[in-house]
Amino acid sequence: MAWLLLTAAGILEAVWAYYMKLSEGFSRPCPIAVTLITMIASFALLSWAMKSLPLGSAYVIWTGIGAVGTFVIGIIVLGEEAGFLRIFAALLILSGLVLMKVASPQ
Repeated sequence: MAWLLLTAAGILEAVWAYYMKLSEGFSRPCPIAVTLITMIASFALLSWAMKSLPLGSAYVIWTGIGAVGTFVIGIIVLGEEAGFLRIFAALLILSGLVLMKVASPQ
């Protein structure tokens, strides 16, 4: 269950990062509200997951899911460049997440 909470927290991290971008420097009320709500939810889920997961594993996986998720959103939704090196770097992060999960004691 903790891993599912952590995955959801990481996905919400990507969501709040996207809506922070849409808020245009915290100048648009609706994206600001979504940013704050998803940010709080992401932190809450991370906190619950950390009750039973090691700090290092939980935090690295949370930030990694958020980073890769935000990268994918940037490419698919915002039309950002998807060069070979950027994709390779994201794959390295993703493989690091898999290794961290496999190496985790739970």
